[in-house]
Amino acid sequence: LPQDPMDFEWSYWIEWGRERILLLLAGHLLVSQVSRLLVEKYKPWCLMVYGMAACWLLLGIKGFAVILLHATISFAVAQFQLSLLTWLCSLILLSTLRIPAVEETKRKWYNTENEYYLLLFTVSVRCLFCTSFSLEYCWHGPAQKSSHSFLWMLAYVFYYPTFHNGPLMNFDEFSKQMRRQEAFNLKTSLGILIVGIIRIFFWWCLAELMIHLMYIHAIYSSASPLEAASYWALGGLALAQVLFFYVKYLVLYGVPALLLQMDGLKPPALPCCVSLMYSFTKMWRSFDVGLHRFLVRYIYVPMGGSQSSLLGTLSSTALTFAFVSYWHGGQSYLWYWGALNWLGVIVENGVKRILSISLIQDLI
Repeated sequence: LPQDPMDFEWSYWIEWGRERILLLLAGHLLVSQVSRLLVEKYKPWCLMVYGMAACWLLLGIKGFAVILLHATISFAVAQFQLSLLTWLCSLILLSTLRIPAVEETKRKWYNTENEYYLLLFTVSVRCLFCTSFSLEYCWHGPAQKSSHSFLWMLAYVFYYPTFHNGPLMNFDEFSKQMRRQEAFNLKTSLGILIVGIIRIFFWWCLAELMIHLMYIHAIYSSASPLEAASYWALGGLALAQVLFFYVKYLVLYGVPALLLQMDGLKPPALPCCVSLMYSFTKMWRSFDVGLHRFLVRYIYVPMGGSQSSLLGTLSSTALTFAFVSYWHGGQSYLWYWGALNWLGVIVENGVKRILSISLIQDLI
């Protein structure tokens, strides 16, 4: 049966995966296992060099230069050790992705729109990695500066499995785990790889079945079938949409997560099934775990979080969702999406606080 082509993200990454990215990820796996076997001490630098070479190969020298420039500017600003200045730098660098003249210049570097989008997606994700490193640099004392050198920043920013689309892993987790030297066991590594490939292949087959049989996205792209559908049918379509989104990210995050495991790192947990979620709060905690950890560590907690007053909690949560909306692109529908999620989280936590009052508990 013909494929539903309307889910851009799935079509885009599957096409790139078939063309080059899967081959480059296999190359990373080979370099990683050889370096673990022969030169464990120098593994971070071997992977850094490979990541830089893969970036150069896919994005060209100009794309490579853009990412290196972002990392250099972030590192230079981090030397002032001011969190506010670091955030200002990160937001300015992120905003350059949306300047029409800059966009047009970058488009001219490539023959196809898909190549330009690969640079755009990669730089967007790299901005989060640069922010994570820079803030950790600001928060650590002089004694720990050796573990926050520019070389470590490059090893983190150019780590290839998470390079184009994530998942996000905070620098403190990455550096601690990458420094930890473990005995290499070929049998164990091979077992992890085989089981991981089987699971990912199963998820990919499931996603392809949904794309070829259900036509969820094609139905959504046209108003007439939606207007003709009953409320039950619309509810079913909405459920099918989020279930496909879940299966899609099991594949898109499952591949890099497997490579992280093969490198001796502990990846963020894969998305929790949306059918098991009944709250906005759980969705944000359990779907993209890496992004959740980033938002909590670098925005929510520094702004006061749940330990501050009611107004402080509201503003911390609002800033967190504002950043998420801006990072995803900042279009008007994303601001509505962020605002509705913020409202959902606030209502849930408000009800939770009311229900915790002893008088209410006695009534219940």
